[in-house]
Amino acid sequence: LDALDAGHSVLVAAPTGSGKTLVGEYAIATALGGGHKAFYTTPLKALSNQKYGDLVREYGSDRVGLLTGDNAVNADAPIVVMTTEVLRNMIYGRSTALARLGVGVLDEVHFLQDTYRGPVWEEVIIHLPHTVRLVCLSATVSNADELAEWMTTVRGPTDCVVEQTRPVTLQ
Repeated sequence: LDALDAGHSVLVAAPTGSGKTLVGEYAIATALGGGHKAFYTTPLKALSNQKYGDLVREYGSDRVGLLTGDNAVNADAPIVVMTTEVLRNMIYGRSTALARLGVGVLDEVHFLQDTYRGPVWEEVIIHLPHTVRLVCLSATVSNADELAEWMTTVRGPTDCVVEQTRPVTLQ
């Protein structure tokens, strides 16, 4: 949270149940408080639908949108949940939806390592306007320090937070 308050992007690598989502939600609240929009990306439509439901419960259906290959709901909302491919397509299409974007949350950022879909995350990280802070979340990214160093090279200050302890027993 201190990294976000300092205007940095952040990579959080921590086990399931350790609070990664809280960091993304803090970034969203901070962006909205500053009059900016927030995008939350996931690699799967099912995860996008789930996160959409979570954020609607928190902020209300009038403030949250959803964009997947199958759904387009309230696309002009201040918070929009989408698949990472949708965001990449917005970047390349120079979408006006990127105006006033303050933060992009990239959930499951370890998909960077995927042979076929990894380039999508890489393109988003490189080409998203540098005024947008990124919050990258993963429970399984194996080279968090190296990834944060690369992100600093291509985007500017990126803090890496690595937690090894699993606070909630995985059953």
